[in-house]
Amino acid sequence: MPPDKPKAVQTHAVPTEPIKLLLVDDEKGYVNVLSNRLSRRNIQVSKTYSGAEAIQAVRGQNFDVAVLDLKMEDMDGIEVLKVLKKMDPKLVVIMLTGHGSEKAAREGIAAGAFDYLTKPCELEDLLAKIRAAYKTRCQGSGNRDQGSEIGDHLLGGGGQGSGIR
Repeated sequence: MPPDKPKAVQTHAVPTEPIKLLLVDDEKGYVNVLSNRLSRRNIQVSKTYSGAEAIQAVRGQNFDVAVLDLKMEDMDGIEVLKVLKKMDPKLVVIMLTGHGSEKAAREGIAAGAFDYLTKPCELEDLLAKIRAAYKTRCQGSGNRDQGSEIGDHLLGGGGQGSGIR
């Protein structure tokens, strides 16, 4: 009888390849600190400080996940979201804002965002959403309205916006 194969240890969906993340926010200090913290956790971060820079970045490179601020000086985050989703329908986008509201969250989700967080947020909460978004991308769905149970779970499983703090 052959020896038992060792069982694979399951982790919390931490990929072996770095997640390619596009971080978009016009608060440069915030972007730089967040980028440094995420880079230490197997996430390859590309920083952009405006909607226009984000669009340029997506033209030149493939990303797994984008974390996008809702309110920026050059372009509204919802407009940037719509452009990014047209350019790469599989890009999974997490909206991040200090200007959060249920209405903005619903609008972002309707425009194709995977989920929504309000700044300031805990790094572990953001990491969990990034990893869930990456898993969704690997499964071929770019937003929660395309059958992602993960997105529904992250929003509290109830009506839209129910998981927003």
